[in-house]
Formats: sequence, C-alpha cells, structure tokens
Amino acid sequence: MGYEQIAAVDLGSNSFCMQVGRIVEEQIYPLDARKESVRLASGLTPDKDIDEAAQSRALETLSRFGERLRGFQPEAVRVVATNTFRVAKNAKPFISRAEKALGFPIEIVAGREEARLVYLGASQALPSRERRLVVDIGGGSTEFIVGRQTETFLMESLFMGCVSYSLRFFSGGRVDKKSFNGAEMAAASELQAISKEFRSAGWTEAVATSGTAHAISTLLEANGLNPGGIDGITHEGLSRLKTLLIRAGSADEVRLSGLRADRTPVFPGGLAIMLAIFTELGVQRMLYSEGALRLGVLYDLLGRFQDRDMRDLTVQEFMKRYQVETAQARRVSRMALTLLAQLMPGDSRKRETSARFLRWAADLHEIGISVAHNGFHRHGAYIVTYADMPGFSRRDQEYLSTLILGQRGKLEKIPFSGLPDPARTVLFCLRMAVLLHRSRDDLSLPAISVRQTGNGFFAGFREAWLSANPLTEAALREEASIWERAGYPLRIGC
Repeated sequence: MGYEQIAAVDLGSNSFCMQVGRIVEEQIYPLDARKESVRLASGLTPDKDIDEAAQSRALETLSRFGERLRGFQPEAVRVVATNTFRVAKNAKPFISRAEKALGFPIEIVAGREEARLVYLGASQALPSRERRLVVDIGGGSTEFIVGRQTETFLMESLFMGCVSYSLRFFSGGRVDKKSFNGAEMAAASELQAISKEFRSAGWTEAVATSGTAHAISTLLEANGLNPGGIDGITHEGLSRLKTLLIRAGSADEVRLSGLRADRTPVFPGGLAIMLAIFTELGVQRMLYSEGALRLGVLYDLLGRFQDRDMRDLTVQEFMKRYQVETAQARRVSRMALTLLAQLMPGDSRKRETSARFLRWAADLHEIGISVAHNGFHRHGAYIVTYADMPGFSRRDQEYLSTLILGQRGKLEKIPFSGLPDPARTVLFCLRMAVLLHRSRDDLSLPAISVRQTGNGFFAGFREAWLSANPLTEAALREEASIWERAGYPLRIGC
C-alpha cells in the first residue's frame, strides 16, 4: 500500500472536519483532528447559490487544512462534500476554488453514499452485534441507516438539518412554543415518508452521530436531564430540554452547562429534528458514537488500499440487478485492459486508476440493454449517472457514465476536456474491445498492436486476419473515420 498515514476531510453544511490517522495493519489510530464551524448552509441564497461570505469562510478553513495535509499523496487523502454542495447551483465553480485552497480533489457524495459512510464510521467507533439504527443530523440533511456490524440493510437521506431548520424556524435565534412546534411538525412530515419502513426494520438499539447528537447528549448528561441518570439521549430528556429552551426564549439565554458557543445558533433546529425522530420512529434512547462521516471515509479509503473497494461490490451488484451477460463483459474487459497495458505501460497511479475505471465500464457497458436494446449505451449512461452507487462519488459516476455513453457512436458528444487526463485513451480501449467482440464468442483474436501517435492512435492487425474478417475490417475503417472526424486520427494497419 505504501501509506502510513491517511486523511479524511468532511465538508459538511455546518462544520468542516479533518481527521488524520495512522494505519497499523487493518486498524486506523487517530493522530490529529480539526473541526471548524463554517455554516456553509447559512450562506445559501434563495436562488440556491452559496454567497461570498460563506465561500470566504470555507476557503479560509480549507487553506488551514491544506497546510496540515501538505506532503500527503493525493491517493492518501479523501475529501467529501455533502448536502450544501449537492443543492448549490454554483457548487462547480466554488469547488474549483476550494480544491485550489485545499490542494486535493473534492468529491460531492450522494445522500445515500453519505449515509453508508456515516454507518461505517459509527460501526468502527462503537462496535456491536446488534441490529441498529444510526442517525446523523447534519447541517442540511439527516441520514438514517439500519444495519448490523458493517452490513447495511436500509439507508435514507432526508432534506432537513440543524442549520436549515434553525434559519427557517428560529429567525434571529428566537425560540417560542409556536416556532418550535412548527419545526418539529415539519421534521415529522419529512419522516413520514420513511417511518413505516424503518420502524419495521427490527433494530434493537439506536445510535446518533455528529455535532447535533454530541451537543444534545452532553447537555442531557451534564445537566441531569435524563431520567435516573441514564447516559445518552432519551425522549424524556429531550422533552425537558425543549421546555427549558422555550422558557429561555433562545439558545443564547439557556442556562445550561456544556453548550458551546459555535453550536448555539443551530441548536434549536437540531433539537426539533431529534425530537421528531424519537417520536416518529418510536425511539426511547440513543447512544452517542464519536465515529461519523470522516471516520467512515478513512476506513473506506483503507479498504480501497486493501482490495476491499466498495465500488467493486457495487459494480458486481449492478451486473446482477441489470442481468448483464457476464461472459461478454469479461471478454470486453480482458481485451480493453490488454490494450491499455500497451498504451499506458508501467505501474503508475494514473494507470492503476485508469484500469479500474476501464474495468468497471467494461463490466457495465451493457446494463442499458435491460431498458431497451436500441440506444442501450444511452440508457446505461443514464442509469449510472442517476442511480445510487455506494462507494462512487458524483465525479466517479459522471466519468463512468461518459465512458459507457462513448462506447459507440459519435465522439463529438464526449467532453474530454472535463474528464481525467487519460480519458481519451481509456475510451479508445473500451470502444476497440466492444467492436472486436461483437460476435460474442470465445474465439481467440490475433495479436493486436496499439500505440499512441501524437493526438491519435495506431492499431495493427495481421493482414491475413483482416482479409479473413471483412465485416470486422469494415467496422474498424468506420471507427477510424469516427475518430478522424473528432480530431483524433486512428490509423488501422498491419
């Protein structure tokens, strides 16, 4: 693997968090952590743009994180962005600035992928053999997961968070009975969509993670609000906390030990959501787990180094779900990887990443046939773009989708400038492999020689084989003309 230290950065809607860990065999030991309140979600305008003030706060924080991570290899750092980045219209240009400040690429993860990583972090920090419910109230979204040990059974992400609800219902930090009940009812309404399924999932213990849960748990325990001195979070304790908050009129005026100043502005919204969760899901008590998204990201990153990449499992599951003909996928994959080895020799990280995406694209190139054979490459690209794919970031899915779309047809539709540097080479290997295996049989192909020629490619075949396979030769000539029209000449020779 070659890495003693790895790092995770969680760009949440309320706080940005960084954690550095040391790898010892299959365990991660924390070395350093930093958390800063950025309140990115509070900077969302009515038009769903992140305003300049919030961007400035974020960039300053990322510059500090970047200093700590200086010297880390790109593969040893994973940066994930959550709900505010998912909904912001100006997320793309802002990410370009953020990556420059931090020094590492940023992945926007889907809600269910965030839920998976949250559960992985919670299960590592608070091991249990029980079937459990895990809840993570973030700044802009709340994740719900049911699982046992490291396996998940149900995952959902709802568009409600401590920042968004505090801004919506508690303007200026003021809290009264009407506003609190309004926030609680709004959260309950969101929960109704998932409550029946999650109630019937059969979990026997509940766990809460992240800042809101930590703040609530600390307040309940430090101020003796739980009945009988029980630790964690209880329904009765939450009700008492609600009463105290309403009496005080704002979180700033609550006379309780343990409420940090950076948590005060978003505390009312988080408490209202937590109460609605207890009521709608029938929870009586929750334990708090320090393990959350960033720890899950670290362990997911460790798994990739140790050949336990969740993305491999996801691709296998999609092949089953969409009834992909495995033998054909394997034929195309073998040929494509053989061609890539000629075009990108050596053991560089770039080649390793390219081979991984090429293999996934080959395995999934025919999933669109499950929708319709006509235009199946477009159907497949659509599925990969919009499906929940555990382990994949949005950027991963966009790249994979583009490869599947580009396996046939015109190349002018492919935005090579917005893709990873070797994307054109990877797509060339996939297109050639698909073309050469149209007969869908296991007959051996002759030795094929490929190389890059300036801005294009050369593909060499034995002259006798081309003469004996005129249909394939005609397809290769047509393929050459497609690349030529796109400005990347392909020469077919012997």
